[in-house]
Amino acid sequence: MVAVAFSGIIKKAAGGADTVEVEARTIRELLTRLETQLPGLKPHLDKGVAVSIDGEIYRDAWFKEIPPDAEVFIIPRLAGG
Repeated sequence: MVAVAFSGIIKKAAGGADTVEVEARTIRELLTRLETQLPGLKPHLDKGVAVSIDGEIYRDAWFKEIPPDAEVFIIPRLAGG
């Protein structure tokens, strides 16, 4: 199990949860299971998110393994110009 932390708009979409426990070994598994477990996250996941694992940010690294004791955050993609 991996503890995943949320903040800001992602926390709101997760029903106000600060963290959830998810059974996932890779980023792809994590995002797929989050979508199933917390359907309110789907629009944000569809837009694209980054995943921070122990302070390192990953984008589109679907098969990056997540250590069981890792600090994991879901970060919304920022629009800018």
